[in-house]
Amino acid sequence: MSLPYTPLTDSFAVAPQLGPEDMQAVAQAGFKSVIINRPDGEGGAEQPSSSDVIAAAKAAGLTIEYQPVISGGMTEQDVLRFRELLQALPAPVLAYCRSGTRCTHLFHAATQG
Repeated sequence: MSLPYTPLTDSFAVAPQLGPEDMQAVAQAGFKSVIINRPDGEGGAEQPSSSDVIAAAKAAGLTIEYQPVISGGMTEQDVLRFRELLQALPAPVLAYCRSGTRCTHLFHAATQG
């Protein structure tokens, strides 16, 4: 199965829920960094934990940040932190949440103006 992601720019893309087993494919696709925007436990017990994904990402040579954002509850602080991450992380960056929509909204809010 290929890695499911949607590019929004040349240096940023979003994806639905990823797991530890996807991190090598993320690196092979050319991404340098990952942002996890889905809070642990949001999807129940079957959702991979951020700590497992972080360990796998680091093993694959990726830079990774865990920035949980509640679905439908994005705050200005969330947007500011996302903007900081976009400026600081090595590009290209892949962000994921449940479906990719939350990351898309964060990206647009963080890069407007």
